Amino acid sequence: MKYELLYSTFSKEERQAMYKVIKSDSFTMGRHVQEFEEQFAKYFGMKYAVMVNSGSSADLIAVASLFYRKKNPLKRGDEVIVPNISWATTYYPLHQYGLKLKFVDIDLHTLNIDINELEKAITKKTKMVVAVSILGNPCRFDQITKLCKKNNIILFEDNCESMGAKFNGRYTGTFGLINTFSTFFSHHISTMEGGLIVTNDKELYLLSKSLRTHGWTRGIEDDCGLYRKRNDDFFEAYRFILPGYNVRPGELNGVLGKVQLKKLDKFLKIRRKNAKYFKGLFKDDARFIIQNETGESSWFCFTLIVNPKLNIPREIVLNKLKTAGIEHRIITGGCMLRHDVIKYFNHTITKSTNADIAHYNGFFVGNYPFDIRDKIDYLYKTLKNI
Repeated sequence: MKYELLYSTFSKEERQAMYKVIKSDSFTMGRHVQEFEEQFAKYFGMKYAVMVNSGSSADLIAVASLFYRKKNPLKRGDEVIVPNISWATTYYPLHQYGLKLKFVDIDLHTLNIDINELEKAITKKTKMVVAVSILGNPCRFDQITKLCKKNNIILFEDNCESMGAKFNGRYTGTFGLINTFSTFFSHHISTMEGGLIVTNDKELYLLSKSLRTHGWTRGIEDDCGLYRKRNDDFFEAYRFILPGYNVRPGELNGVLGKVQLKKLDKFLKIRRKNAKYFKGLFKDDARFIIQNETGESSWFCFTLIVNPKLNIPREIVLNKLKTAGIEHRIITGGCMLRHDVIKYFNHTITKSTNADIAHYNGFFVGNYPFDIRDKIDYLYKTLKNI
């Protein structure tokens, strides 16, 4: 048996939708992208959504928008608190815009930022907190939002791994001033490549739309407050107001999003059933620390950390998985402090005890939006005799 990380959730509905776009011969960003944005925002109970070509680009555009808002914009050198573990492109836009990153340790059992360490890390210099719900598991947003409000700090939510998760009945990716999602191939819904910025702040929405597309004014209403339109249609056709990018999605991405979003509820239900089965097998296994659910996880995957107290080399476990054909990866991107790229960051470190344990002792295996109890059984049997 094989237990893969990657899978396809596309069926005839997705193929038919793509064929209609191909037949129309209209591929660049248009009505399908716009309709998906509107449907996505409505699904999550938010006012605005802006689709881009990846979750990484969503992080980039969201960070950029905070630098160009009129009141209290971020500035180079501002301090931003980040968890030690996340995907690489959580951090890169922060670095690229000249922010100073303060790394805070994680909770070993939830894999999310340690709330006690977060509270200790906040100073008068802190301008923003980046909350990342790791691999489907919601952060403690009751405490994080309270800390941000108390200290007048921007809450930025990177929700690229946790679409559909809920905390206290509210979707993750809706707690921040600005929030990001990913629709990459292996994520909760897929548009092949894609991502979204979601916000209730109209100014950030309009800034994100402009930054997504060259920093120009096309598609931005005339009376938005970002610029004053001139009586020169020739000039206005290519008028640039922000130092933007070209990170637009295409119509194939948009139409796939519309089809996949209709399936998200079903996908989440099955992922949670798989997770219940996984937890039933591994919850009392002292050799491994598994992820404790906070709120209602959307269970991106299943993590296991080899218990550091037992002195079992992770390499023995990984070799067993490799021999058995069970694909596995480091948890998210591992601890960013242990990657070569950290030498380029302007950063400080509080501590990294738990993040290092997860980095050096942990791994994850896949979860799918269809029944994989046979694969989970295979995993359990493979690891049983270690």
